[in-house]
Amino acid sequence: MAKTLTVDLGTREYPIFIGSDLLTRTDLYRDHILGGQVMIVTNETVGPLYLDAVKTALGDFQVREVILPDGEAYKTLEVWSRIFDALLSERFARDATIVALGGGVVGDMAGFAAACYQRGIAFIQVPTTLLAQVDSSVGGKTGINHPAGKNMIGAFHQPRAVIADTDTLETLPQRELSAGLAEVLKYGFIRDIAFLDWLESHMAELLGRDPAALAYAIGRSCEIKAQIVAEDEFEAGHRALLNLGHTFGHAIETCAGYGSWLHGEAVGAGMCLASDLSHRIGWLSESDVERTRHLIACAGLPTQPPAELAPEELLGLMAVDKKVIGGQLRLVLMQGLGEAVVTSDFDRDLLRATLACRRP
Repeated sequence: MAKTLTVDLGTREYPIFIGSDLLTRTDLYRDHILGGQVMIVTNETVGPLYLDAVKTALGDFQVREVILPDGEAYKTLEVWSRIFDALLSERFARDATIVALGGGVVGDMAGFAAACYQRGIAFIQVPTTLLAQVDSSVGGKTGINHPAGKNMIGAFHQPRAVIADTDTLETLPQRELSAGLAEVLKYGFIRDIAFLDWLESHMAELLGRDPAALAYAIGRSCEIKAQIVAEDEFEAGHRALLNLGHTFGHAIETCAGYGSWLHGEAVGAGMCLASDLSHRIGWLSESDVERTRHLIACAGLPTQPPAELAPEELLGLMAVDKKVIGGQLRLVLMQGLGEAVVTSDFDRDLLRATLACRRP
């Protein structure tokens, strides 16, 4: 039985299905596919594992696939264009549907292609990583990277459904499981201290892939994200809270080279930096900072940037973040655990001190 949540966007609302053994549930796809043509976008890692199962579920449709190389380093204009090559070579029409089968990179690229092909076609997210199931598959943010900044080219384009089969997490490498936990922890830090407490007491079960613990964590994460997206679809205001740790994290990813650090690893370190700056401003206690770092470390994530990355280099990349408005850098910081805010009201010298600090 799938748990079903709804992202409430009026006439464009869509369901999130969460549960075991969902990939082959034809009924979950059928009502959300337009026309008869389906293009599955996947990658070289996920395709051999799950492509046949999804194709079987879509047997009544004209199904084709495009298989991309795996990894953040391939989230580029050149690789992205392969999706259009496949759609055009198969003469897919405006009522075609793209199915994104994979992690966050596949979902972002496939969704962006759906936003652009013939000025917009339908797509369905079928996330196969924890990070994608709790974050990138929900909310309609799609895009690709540029050498100067992560996700700087993209569009808002909502899926018609999200099908999160928790069984796919059984094949997920441990490092990627930890990366997904960064985004799960984020929801506790920004809005739900009770959820953060639960995560702290159940971290061992999550790392051990306990099905019940993972199902609860995914469900609660999606509930929080769905609520925030419904309140602020296009990030005109507090949807930016979902970017806790991301301004720091994107700078780390760009500096280190896309794919060197996983997105969740960079976000984990970024949340530790955000907590440090929040403490320097006077909003968080030292014990809150240490609890933040402890939770990130217990999830198997780094708590600080690579030592070789210079503070000024990180600061320069943060200056081109998408949350910069009118030349003002805005950051998501914490006035308390479970109470995040978006602000540009901080001393730049304190930010530099945070970037230069290397806590043991």
